[in-house]
Amino acid sequence: MSRGMNHFIFVVYSNAVAILILFALSFIIHSEISETCYHIALAIKVEVEDLERAGITVIQIDEAALREGLPLRMSEQASYLEWAVHSFRITNCSVEDTTQIHTHMCYSNFNDIIHSIINMNADVITIKNSRSDEKRLSVFREGVKYGAGIGPGVYDIHSPMIPSIEEIADRINKMLAVLETDILWVNPDCGLKTRKYTEVKPALSNMVAAAKLLCTQLASAK
Repeated sequence: MSRGMNHFIFVVYSNAVAILILFALSFIIHSEISETCYHIALAIKVEVEDLERAGITVIQIDEAALREGLPLRMSEQASYLEWAVHSFRITNCSVEDTTQIHTHMCYSNFNDIIHSIINMNADVITIKNSRSDEKRLSVFREGVKYGAGIGPGVYDIHSPMIPSIEEIADRINKMLAVLETDILWVNPDCGLKTRKYTEVKPALSNMVAAAKLLCTQLASAK
Protein backbone atom coordinates (compact mmCIF):
# COMPACT_ATOMS: atom_id res chain seq x y z
CA MET A 1 0.00 0.00 0.00
CA SER A 2 2.81 2.38 0.85
CA ARG A 3 4.32 1.99 -2.62
CA GLY A 4 2.75 4.23 -5.22
CA MET A 5 0.22 5.76 -2.86
CA ASN A 6 0.42 9.46 -2.09
CA HIS A 7 0.94 10.09 1.63
CA PHE A 8 -1.64 12.88 1.47
CA ILE A 9 -4.78 10.91 0.77
CA PHE A 10 -8.29 10.68 2.14
CA VAL A 11 -9.33 7.13 2.98
CA VAL A 12 -13.05 6.84 3.59
CA TYR A 13 -14.53 4.39 6.05
CA SER A 14 -17.93 3.92 7.66
CA ASN A 15 -17.14 4.56 11.28
CA ALA A 16 -18.61 3.17 14.46
CA VAL A 17 -21.17 5.95 14.70
CA ALA A 18 -22.42 5.49 11.14
CA ILE A 19 -23.25 1.87 11.95
CA LEU A 20 -26.35 3.28 13.63
CA ILE A 21 -27.82 3.72 10.16
CA LEU A 22 -27.29 0.01 9.53
CA PHE A 23 -28.94 -0.87 12.83
CA ALA A 24 -32.14 0.79 11.64
CA LEU A 25 -32.16 -1.50 8.57
CA SER A 26 -30.92 -4.68 10.22
CA PHE A 27 -32.11 -7.32 12.65
CA ILE A 28 -29.62 -7.06 15.46
CA ILE A 29 -30.46 -9.29 18.41
CA HIS A 30 -28.74 -7.20 21.00
CA SER A 31 -30.15 -5.09 23.79
CA GLU A 32 -27.21 -2.70 24.00
CA ILE A 33 -26.41 -0.95 20.74
CA SER A 34 -23.60 1.05 22.32
CA GLU A 35 -21.64 -2.09 23.19
CA THR A 36 -21.92 -3.35 19.62
CA CYS A 37 -20.74 0.03 18.31
CA TYR A 38 -17.74 -0.12 20.62
CA HIS A 39 -16.75 -3.48 19.11
CA ILE A 40 -17.10 -2.09 15.59
CA ALA A 41 -15.05 0.94 16.61
CA LEU A 42 -12.25 -1.34 17.79
CA ALA A 43 -12.24 -3.10 14.41
CA ILE A 44 -12.00 0.22 12.58
CA LYS A 45 -9.25 1.31 14.98
CA VAL A 46 -7.14 -1.60 13.70
CA GLU A 47 -7.69 -0.48 10.09
CA VAL A 48 -6.77 3.10 10.95
CA GLU A 49 -3.57 1.87 12.58
CA ASP A 50 -2.77 -0.17 9.45
CA LEU A 51 -3.20 2.92 7.29
CA GLU A 52 -0.94 4.93 9.55
CA ARG A 53 1.75 2.24 9.43
CA ALA A 54 1.52 2.36 5.64
CA GLY A 55 2.58 6.00 5.79
CA ILE A 56 -0.79 7.68 5.32
CA THR A 57 -0.95 10.85 7.40
CA VAL A 58 -4.45 12.12 6.55
CA ILE A 59 -7.33 9.73 7.26
CA GLN A 60 -11.03 10.50 6.91
CA ILE A 61 -13.31 8.45 9.16
CA ASP A 62 -16.66 8.85 7.53
CA GLU A 63 -19.46 9.34 8.34
CA ALA A 64 -20.20 10.40 11.93
CA ALA A 65 -23.98 10.05 11.74
CA LEU A 66 -24.77 11.57 15.11
CA ARG A 67 -28.06 13.12 14.02
CA GLU A 68 -29.36 10.04 12.21
CA GLY A 69 -29.34 7.93 15.38
CA LEU A 70 -30.39 10.63 17.84
CA PRO A 71 -33.30 9.36 20.01
CA LEU A 72 -36.58 11.24 19.76
CA ARG A 73 -36.95 11.28 23.54
CA MET A 74 -35.03 14.23 24.93
CA SER A 75 -34.30 12.25 28.11
CA GLU A 76 -32.27 9.72 26.11
CA GLN A 77 -30.26 12.09 23.93
CA ALA A 78 -27.45 13.00 26.33
CA SER A 79 -26.59 9.35 27.01
CA TYR A 80 -26.71 8.51 23.30
CA LEU A 81 -24.43 11.38 22.31
CA GLU A 82 -21.95 10.41 25.01
CA TRP A 83 -21.44 6.83 23.80
CA ALA A 84 -21.74 7.75 20.11
CA VAL A 85 -18.93 10.29 20.41
CA HIS A 86 -16.92 7.81 22.46
CA SER A 87 -17.33 5.27 19.64
CA PHE A 88 -15.82 7.72 17.18
CA ARG A 89 -12.93 8.55 19.47
CA ILE A 90 -12.08 4.87 19.91
CA THR A 91 -11.47 4.56 16.14
CA ASN A 92 -8.51 6.95 16.21
CA CYS A 93 -7.40 7.03 19.84
CA SER A 94 -4.00 5.48 19.08
CA VAL A 95 -2.85 7.60 16.12
CA GLU A 96 0.22 9.79 16.29
CA ASP A 97 -0.17 13.54 16.75
CA THR A 98 1.23 13.96 13.24
CA THR A 99 -1.69 12.02 11.72
CA GLN A 100 -4.60 14.24 10.79
CA ILE A 101 -8.09 12.83 11.38
CA HIS A 102 -10.92 14.12 9.21
CA THR A 103 -14.63 13.36 9.33
CA HIS A 104 -17.62 14.39 7.27
CA MET A 105 -21.31 15.07 7.96
CA CYS A 106 -23.99 15.05 5.28
CA TYR A 107 -27.06 17.25 5.43
CA SER A 108 -27.37 17.05 9.21
CA ASN A 109 -28.60 20.05 11.14
CA PHE A 110 -25.88 19.91 13.75
CA ASN A 111 -26.25 23.27 15.47
CA ASP A 112 -27.93 21.85 18.58
CA ILE A 113 -25.34 19.07 18.92
CA ILE A 114 -22.30 21.21 18.17
CA HIS A 115 -20.70 20.54 21.56
CA SER A 116 -20.83 16.79 20.93
CA ILE A 117 -19.21 17.37 17.54
CA ILE A 118 -16.46 19.37 19.23
CA ASN A 119 -15.98 16.47 21.66
CA MET A 120 -15.35 14.12 18.74
CA ASN A 121 -11.92 15.77 18.67
CA ALA A 122 -11.43 15.40 14.91
CA ASP A 123 -8.77 17.63 13.38
CA VAL A 124 -11.05 18.66 10.49
CA ILE A 125 -14.76 18.25 9.81
CA THR A 126 -16.25 18.79 6.36
CA ILE A 127 -19.98 19.44 5.98
CA LYS A 128 -22.54 19.79 3.21
CA ASN A 129 -23.28 23.48 3.03
CA SER A 130 -23.75 24.77 -0.52
CA ARG A 131 -27.55 24.51 -0.49
CA SER A 132 -28.00 25.98 2.97
CA ASP A 133 -26.78 29.52 2.22
CA GLU A 134 -24.45 29.36 5.23
CA LYS A 135 -27.39 28.75 7.62
CA ARG A 136 -25.55 25.79 9.09
CA LEU A 137 -22.74 28.12 10.10
CA SER A 138 -25.06 30.26 12.23
CA VAL A 139 -23.92 28.41 15.35
CA PHE A 140 -20.46 29.95 14.90
CA ARG A 141 -21.99 33.36 14.39
CA GLU A 142 -23.63 32.89 17.79
CA GLY A 143 -20.30 32.59 19.54
CA VAL A 144 -19.48 28.88 19.62
CA LYS A 145 -15.71 28.45 19.47
CA TYR A 146 -14.62 25.59 17.23
CA GLY A 147 -10.87 25.24 17.38
CA ALA A 148 -10.48 22.49 14.78
CA GLY A 149 -10.63 22.86 11.01
CA ILE A 150 -13.99 23.08 9.28
CA GLY A 151 -14.70 22.74 5.57
CA PRO A 152 -18.21 23.84 4.57
CA GLY A 153 -18.88 22.79 0.97
CA VAL A 154 -18.31 25.64 -1.47
CA TYR A 155 -20.23 24.15 -4.39
CA ASP A 156 -23.00 21.59 -4.99
CA ILE A 157 -21.60 18.32 -6.33
CA HIS A 158 -25.07 17.06 -7.22
CA SER A 159 -25.41 19.69 -9.93
CA PRO A 160 -23.74 19.47 -13.36
CA MET A 161 -23.17 23.22 -13.25
CA ILE A 162 -19.50 24.18 -13.07
CA PRO A 163 -19.08 27.02 -10.57
CA SER A 164 -16.98 29.98 -11.67
CA ILE A 165 -13.99 31.26 -9.75
CA GLU A 166 -15.99 34.35 -8.83
CA GLU A 167 -18.92 32.31 -7.49
CA ILE A 168 -16.69 30.19 -5.30
CA ALA A 169 -14.72 33.20 -4.07
CA ASP A 170 -17.99 34.89 -3.11
CA ARG A 171 -19.03 31.80 -1.15
CA ILE A 172 -15.68 31.68 0.65
CA ASN A 173 -15.99 35.35 1.59
CA LYS A 174 -19.40 34.64 3.15
CA MET A 175 -17.83 31.86 5.19
CA LEU A 176 -15.00 34.13 6.31
CA ALA A 177 -17.62 36.47 7.77
CA VAL A 178 -18.38 33.68 10.23
CA LEU A 179 -15.25 31.52 10.51
CA GLU A 180 -11.66 32.38 11.36
CA THR A 181 -9.27 32.14 8.43
CA ASP A 182 -7.01 29.66 10.23
CA ILE A 183 -9.74 27.01 10.60
CA LEU A 184 -11.50 27.33 7.22
CA TRP A 185 -10.94 24.57 4.68
CA VAL A 186 -12.06 24.97 1.07
CA ASN A 187 -13.65 21.85 -0.39
CA PRO A 188 -16.64 20.61 -2.41
CA ASP A 189 -19.78 19.53 -0.62
CA CYS A 190 -19.06 15.81 -0.64
CA GLY A 191 -17.83 13.02 -2.92
CA LEU A 192 -17.64 13.51 -6.68
CA LYS A 193 -18.87 10.12 -7.90
CA THR A 194 -22.09 11.61 -9.34
CA ARG A 195 -20.12 13.85 -11.70
CA LYS A 196 -18.29 13.23 -14.96
CA TYR A 197 -14.57 13.88 -15.18
CA THR A 198 -15.24 16.68 -17.65
CA GLU A 199 -17.27 18.38 -14.91
CA VAL A 200 -15.03 17.53 -11.96
CA LYS A 201 -11.72 18.81 -13.33
CA PRO A 202 -12.80 22.39 -14.22
CA ALA A 203 -14.88 22.67 -11.03
CA LEU A 204 -11.94 21.69 -8.84
CA SER A 205 -9.59 23.89 -10.85
CA ASN A 206 -11.88 26.86 -10.25
CA MET A 207 -12.12 25.99 -6.57
CA VAL A 208 -8.33 25.94 -6.20
CA ALA A 209 -8.02 29.20 -8.15
CA ALA A 210 -10.62 30.85 -5.91
CA ALA A 211 -8.83 29.68 -2.78
CA LYS A 212 -5.50 31.03 -4.07
CA LEU A 213 -7.18 34.33 -4.99
CA LEU A 214 -8.58 34.73 -1.48
CA CYS A 215 -5.24 33.79 0.10
CA THR A 216 -3.52 36.49 -1.95
CA GLN A 217 -6.15 39.07 -1.02
CA LEU A 218 -5.95 38.21 2.68
CA ALA A 219 -2.16 38.36 2.64
CA SER A 220 -2.27 41.79 0.96
CA ALA A 221 -4.73 43.08 3.55
CA LYS A 222 -2.38 42.33 6.45
